[in-house]
Amino acid sequence: MARSPLTLAAAVTSIGADTTVIAAAELTERSAGRIDAAHLTLDDGRTLVVRVGTDADSGDELRAQARALRALSSGMRALLPFAVPEVLGEVPLGSDTAYVTTFIAGYRVDPGQVPPGAGVATSIAAALAAIHALPVASVRDAGLAVRTSAQIRDETERLIDRVQTTKRAPVALVSRWRRAVDTDDLWRFEPTVILGSASSDSFFLADRDDLPVVTGVAHWEGLSVGDPAADLQWIASAPTAASDVLAAYAAGSDRAPDPFLRSRARLHAELEFARWLVHGYDANDATVMTDAETLLSSLADSVVDDALIPRASAGVDDAIALMGQMPSAATSGADTSMHTDAYDPDELATWITDEPADTVTEEARTEPVSTVDEPSPGNDNTGTDEEPSAGVTVTDAVTAPILLPVKPVQLGTVDSSFGDIDPESDEPARAARAAFQRWTSSSSE
Repeated sequence: MARSPLTLAAAVTSIGADTTVIAAAELTERSAGRIDAAHLTLDDGRTLVVRVGTDADSGDELRAQARALRALSSGMRALLPFAVPEVLGEVPLGSDTAYVTTFIAGYRVDPGQVPPGAGVATSIAAALAAIHALPVASVRDAGLAVRTSAQIRDETERLIDRVQTTKRAPVALVSRWRRAVDTDDLWRFEPTVILGSASSDSFFLADRDDLPVVTGVAHWEGLSVGDPAADLQWIASAPTAASDVLAAYAAGSDRAPDPFLRSRARLHAELEFARWLVHGYDANDATVMTDAETLLSSLADSVVDDALIPRASAGVDDAIALMGQMPSAATSGADTSMHTDAYDPDELATWITDEPADTVTEEARTEPVSTVDEPSPGNDNTGTDEEPSAGVTVTDAVTAPILLPVKPVQLGTVDSSFGDIDPESDEPARAARAAFQRWTSSSSE
């Protein structure tokens, strides 16, 4: 790191006359050197974190996070069943600004390693539902971004236009995304308060009664009003847990069911690849553009484009008649968001390749640098002495088609677990399979 923990510790002493740092340790944050951070222990037993950006973009990110955290009033925080960092002060540090916040202990789990069942998946889903239930007016009054569903749809269309301008994205993907944007029902949703950059590793966990429970949340820099599906796009990297996440989220939400939540989450996830390409194109960075083209090509090979808009002539009777012919398979949907230079192609690639991810994030380890007393274990970015109770199974990522809406159809209880549509099969049968998959997936959201 460019600045030592002792340098950051010295900056912290200016936030209060009675502040005495007795231990300081480096805090790593998987930020590729973009943020210098230290974990500090005070003589009164409190633990703090101090961060400073190493470039303009990271400085802006920290500034946005501080603004968002200040927008969370005590009343809003009381509505959340977990801890939220509190900004204690800002300290000039040369030409930069150091931000001092309270510390949240806990461990984190990477998206690709979220196990199915009760625990990590359901606790994160419940935490997201609580965030999305926060009053929209509070965010609006704080001057943070507020976007309607129509505005989000327009932004998505403009992004696709930008991607097409680069002439570097597969035509099939661009067409797939345009069909989604052109489908009106997909965009009939109620905007909510969102994190905007949520991923499973935004949530800090601790074991309670042998089950992981969310104890805190970070990454608030994207706090705004927008599409709740944007905070669920990471489930593309958690194929075995996706259904449990969505079910727990729906159970914890007090809004009307959104039958196309998963479809938009998948779309948002795929469009992260588009943003990565546009980022490289705007920066005239050949390396980034090459990485993006590779990712987009892999994505194009992994999605079933035929399932986007099945033939309208396929009926319910046709679909039900084919039920017994369907093989069993698992499907799911969405990934994490990115910010300018913080884009991580390797992380994006985890849900379109066969390479397994690490089981539990261990990005923040506190190693004493200069201490009077040992710093408290743990940090607000990942693994501490809090160990996950449930084992995390390494699984290959599975992609799923964007399921565009159809006219609601009442179906009975059926087994909707069948595989991807075979493009070589008879066209009426293929269309019927696709229609049946859409109906059953929509009813399960």
